[in-house]
Amino acid sequence: QGHLVESGGGLVQAGGSLRLSCAASRTIGSINTIGWYRQAPGKQRELVATITRGGTTNYADSVKGRFTISRDSAKNTVFLQMNSLKPDDTAVYYCNADRALVYGQWRTDVWGQGTQVTVSS
Repeated sequence: QGHLVESGGGLVQAGGSLRLSCAASRTIGSINTIGWYRQAPGKQRELVATITRGGTTNYADSVKGRFTISRDSAKNTVFLQMNSLKPDDTAVYYCNADRALVYGQWRTDVWGQGTQVTVSS
């Protein structure tokens, strides 16, 4: 099991909703910016949304108005509420911390193992 663990993926019909969660293990003491990326088959991994420690959010244009990112900094957990899902949202969704305090040392670019989201038409 890694330092970041995603959950909440699954199969949903177009127009439906899913909520992804990413929980940091006890090995992580602090996280700067944390966010979600996704990778569809045959495509490059792309940014979905990020949120800073101060709560500033950033979204890909393709998900603005449909997805909402939030975090519980006390629990080092980040969420992605996905509404009005489309087949094009089908991908493996990865949690990423740009900088994380792991075993007392700062590391960059910490990734989770990914969770599959499939949206049927």
